[in-house]
Amino acid sequence: MGDVSEKDESGTAEPSSEPGRGSPRRALLIGGAAVGIGAAFLARDELGRLWWRLPGVVKKRREGEVDAPGAQWIAASSANWRRADRPSDYTIDRVVIHVVQGGYASALRVFKDPGHGAAAHYVIRKDGHVAQMIRELDVAYHAGNRDMNERSVGIEHEGFVDQKASFTAAMYASSARLTAGICERYDIPVDRKHIIGHVEVEGTDHTDPGPHWDWDRYLRLVRAARDAPRRRPGTDRTQSPSDRP
Repeated sequence: MGDVSEKDESGTAEPSSEPGRGSPRRALLIGGAAVGIGAAFLARDELGRLWWRLPGVVKKRREGEVDAPGAQWIAASSANWRRADRPSDYTIDRVVIHVVQGGYASALRVFKDPGHGAAAHYVIRKDGHVAQMIRELDVAYHAGNRDMNERSVGIEHEGFVDQKASFTAAMYASSARLTAGICERYDIPVDRKHIIGHVEVEGTDHTDPGPHWDWDRYLRLVRAARDAPRRRPGTDRTQSPSDRP
């Protein structure tokens, strides 16, 4: 039998390098086209993340607006987070639980300090009061890992990892409602793969929330808050989870 060959678009015969395989030139062209298509998708993805930075294009925001009902807006320093358009540019699929290793007031103070270099989206006080310091659509520097920062919402809790009494019933309940709302907004499963501690973030040297954080209790509360019926805005009727858009 003669050599196996194929014809290129010019009609000239081009021997293949091995029997049963297409021509090296054709493979190169196909490979080059695939790389070009991949680069185009990457470029479009990057452009989608940066579109609002173009001159004259600014995503509409309202001063003091919060994502969680009942939260108090207390702005973190702009040096401790960066603007984004989540979940349009980065998918949100994690909630990261932190413990301050200090008091509520000290957490607010350092997150407002431009020299600190870090801040979480939320801080929860022992009595359950919630402060929102960064919008969920923006990337907070809270996890010590860029990928995790881009994909997660960070929640700080007043207290210390070695003091079980830090974690009050009011704090657990308030934090669970907050996390349930985040999970509902971004369709995040309520499980330990998607609701994690800072200690579980790859590359971190932190240990929070520590051994006294009751994960079983917390996830039960998050699921209960997620599944609880709530009132429809402007009506006396309650809305079950199956009724929600």
